[in-house]
Amino acid sequence: MLDKRISFKSTFRNGRLIVPKLYRWQYKIESSQILKVTINLTVDWSNKESFLAKIRKDGKIAIPKATQHRLKPNLDLKDCSIDVTVEPA
Repeated sequence: MLDKRISFKSTFRNGRLIVPKLYRWQYKIESSQILKVTINLTVDWSNKESFLAKIRKDGKIAIPKATQHRLKPNLDLKDCSIDVTVEPA
């Protein structure tokens, strides 16, 4: 079980972001655990969004459509670099 805050960089693909295997194994992130995810685009530092999510077994976290639209409504987020902070909810 994840018991502290971790940060990493990821990319946005198909409405999901990928948590690296190293972090999943090192911090024992389980798919049953509810996480508070904060994402911040590296293109625009003033935009920060948080939401609750569970990690899938393949290491991906789905970003809700409403969050995607609030982040940058006019920017195509495909393959966009994202700073991610994950912590227990």
